[in-house]
Amino acid sequence: MRLFTLFLTTTVLCGCALNDTTPNFQQQALSEREHAASWSAPETVPALALNGLINSEELDALVGEALQANPNLQQTMLSVQIYEAQWRQAFGAQLPQLDLGFSGSNTENTGSNFNSSLTVSWQLDLWQSLSDRSRAAGMDVQQQQQLYQAARDTLAAQVMTAWLGLTAQQQTIAIQKKRIAALASNEQFIIQRYRNGTGSLDDLTSARSLLASEKASLAEFEESLLQQQRALRTLLGRSQGATIATAETFPAVITPLADLPDQTLSRRPDLRAAYAAIEAASLRSTAAYKDLLPSISLEAALLDTDGNLNDALLTDPLWSLLGQLTAPLYRGGQLRAAADIAELQAAQSYQQYRDTLYSAVTEVEDTLGQEHSLTQQQAHIEVALENAKTNLVQYRNSYRSGLANILDLLTVEQKTYDLEAQLNTLIYQRLSNRVNLGLALGLGVAI
Repeated sequence: MRLFTLFLTTTVLCGCALNDTTPNFQQQALSEREHAASWSAPETVPALALNGLINSEELDALVGEALQANPNLQQTMLSVQIYEAQWRQAFGAQLPQLDLGFSGSNTENTGSNFNSSLTVSWQLDLWQSLSDRSRAAGMDVQQQQQLYQAARDTLAAQVMTAWLGLTAQQQTIAIQKKRIAALASNEQFIIQRYRNGTGSLDDLTSARSLLASEKASLAEFEESLLQQQRALRTLLGRSQGATIATAETFPAVITPLADLPDQTLSRRPDLRAAYAAIEAASLRSTAAYKDLLPSISLEAALLDTDGNLNDALLTDPLWSLLGQLTAPLYRGGQLRAAADIAELQAAQSYQQYRDTLYSAVTEVEDTLGQEHSLTQQQAHIEVALENAKTNLVQYRNSYRSGLANILDLLTVEQKTYDLEAQLNTLIYQRLSNRVNLGLALGLGVAI
């Protein structure tokens, strides 16, 4: 007994002397986040949710449908449930195990013999290594939950952007139809002039060639619209269905508030997931070092043996109690290598956090820069379009008066419609960039 007490005391002292060399990556990650970014933004309107950037009941319905039926998102949700089951599994390793056994045999000349047993076994979590692994599994669940939230937000942003894209494509088709109508009108006017002897065959050929080319572009744009419809249906989790209704004109999209960098970054689910991964890896590293220490397990059993089945069912059992102390003396360096691997994995998770952090900072700064740039571009194109429309009216009057040729008129018309199409694209890019800005700022979907 004295020897056992001495060995137990030595074991505890060894545990106190063992140093876990894993750095405090959690604190390093928080410090890194605090100094990661500095940005400024113009006066903007704060938004509580990502889908609140666009006030549309139809769009909210589409986002809700996607969140319920998108197969990729459902896979991510199932991953969360798998990790929750693994967490329960890791937690169960800390609890005692209860086993019930029964066996029977029949031997010639000796008759029947029945055995029953009830065994309780428990590994004492002396160094909290089982607890560390259970907590690590809990952090895995938190990581997956944050990744699921990030997937929800990304999907909502994709649906919103795709919905805006449908409106933009419909506007592109409308502009192209106006372009074709103008070219068809030019063709009829040239034919009339040709019949009157004041027009040339070259003018008619040029007009018809350009008209045919623009009709081909219209067919391309219409097919692109159908493809975008199909892509949005895929996001919604539909295999088929009716055409998705969209707004006839671009809706208003709020510019999300870019608050302090630390507040923004702490709100992003991908960064929260990366931080949870650091905590999980650090806990596993600590547990791996504790595997180098001795372990204690207890086992209590009730045993009964009898030739009669009823009497063998633990009616008058014998009991036994076993305590076992095991110390890993030599494993060929496997346990030390496992501890080193766990520590390196913790360091790796910290570097992954840094990568996610810097990507997040870049996303915010890029989208803020795009908001400023697209605003300027849109203002300049609007001025250019107004001037082009005025110039087009003058050229049409000049052509009808014989003061300008058809090539000049066609060039001015093309430039005007090109500017209108460019403005349409810029408006779409600016509105979709605001959705991306909200996503970069960590605004979550609220449906």
